[in-house]
Amino acid sequence: MDVDEKLVKDIAKTARLNLTDEEVKKFTPQLKEVISYFEKLDEIDTENVKMSIQPVEVRNVLRDDVVEESYSNELALSQTKHKKDGYFKGPSAL
Repeated sequence: MDVDEKLVKDIAKTARLNLTDEEVKKFTPQLKEVISYFEKLDEIDTENVKMSIQPVEVRNVLRDDVVEESYSNELALSQTKHKKDGYFKGPSAL
């Protein structure tokens, strides 16, 4: 791919970036270098490589959601003085 100042300006415009001429001159060789890395990746033979969407095996590490005995409302609320109408009372949000 031919990377020049016009391409950098077009990309900047698409990204809604206001680049100075100095920045365009600075970024042009940097973008050219990045593109060259991707071009090298394109040269790799992947014909016999199995397609992989996830590079590592994903498995559920969470425990099963099982209903268990818990404190009663009365017992839980008996441990606080901040309660109202059967609920914990917290600070006002507004």
